Amino acid sequence: MKIYIQTKFQDPEIQAFKDALSPKYEVFFGEGENSEDNKIHFLASEICYGNPPLDWLTETKKLQWLQLNTTGFDQYLQLKDFKFQFTNLKGYFGLSVAETTVAGILGVYRKIDELARLQTLKQWVGNPIRENLYLLSKKKVLVLGSGAIAQKIKQLLSGFECETTLLDSKTVTKIADYLPLTDILISTLPETIETKGLISKAYLEMLNSTALFVNVGRGTNVDEKALIEILQAKHIMGAVLDVTAIEPIPTESPLWKMENVLLTQHSSGGWVEESSGKVKFFLENLERFEKGEELLNIVDLEKGY
Repeated sequence: MKIYIQTKFQDPEIQAFKDALSPKYEVFFGEGENSEDNKIHFLASEICYGNPPLDWLTETKKLQWLQLNTTGFDQYLQLKDFKFQFTNLKGYFGLSVAETTVAGILGVYRKIDELARLQTLKQWVGNPIRENLYLLSKKKVLVLGSGAIAQKIKQLLSGFECETTLLDSKTVTKIADYLPLTDILISTLPETIETKGLISKAYLEMLNSTALFVNVGRGTNVDEKALIEILQAKHIMGAVLDVTAIEPIPTESPLWKMENVLLTQHSSGGWVEESSGKVKFFLENLERFEKGEELLNIVDLEKGY
């Protein structure tokens, strides 16, 4: 049986694959390249780890299981009539994204981003900054989404005695009831037909002037043009954006120069052991595959999760 690894891994992870896989498996590492040679190896494989091009998946006749290297699978939503099992990394990035969320909030509230800029300028401001600092303690937080990331955010914020409300796909329609009293609005939403553009200008305008918006879900879920206008007019305090509509952010985007915006460059899913943990997860799921057991994190493309 052949396994095709589309994701580019470093030597330690490659060795971990080789050490763990039994001789019955022939493994080929594609190094993340979408070359014709790699496509040939993919089409000859029964198992794939990574995110191959959509057209490869429409052509495969042998593939039995695809394990994505990501949680998101927006590029595969149009895939129809496939016969292989399709799994993702749902929940895998919950803690790391939650920690970036809290770090971003504290960065804005405690002016860490501004202090970092002052440090590069060797400029001491001191006391005047103190009167512009906020406390995270006991804030009213509204989280859009109820998955692993949202649950971890709520857990971390409990240490700050925050009043945290989670709205899932069924209750997110009640968002307007919460926004006027919300201190921090956090989106952890995936991209689906229902969530695309959900956070509209009208909703953003319901936030108060000291509110903070955090997006660690998908950039397409917010009206970015309206968000920029609202931030420029300082109708809300600021935003922490891990995701944006276009990534990388175009150089001409005003987001780069806005002092009330903290950009974390879609890095929230990362940590030192991220890659080694992915290998471990795949190998655990492979054991289930070998035993004919239900795989972890099966994706339903029609539902979008």
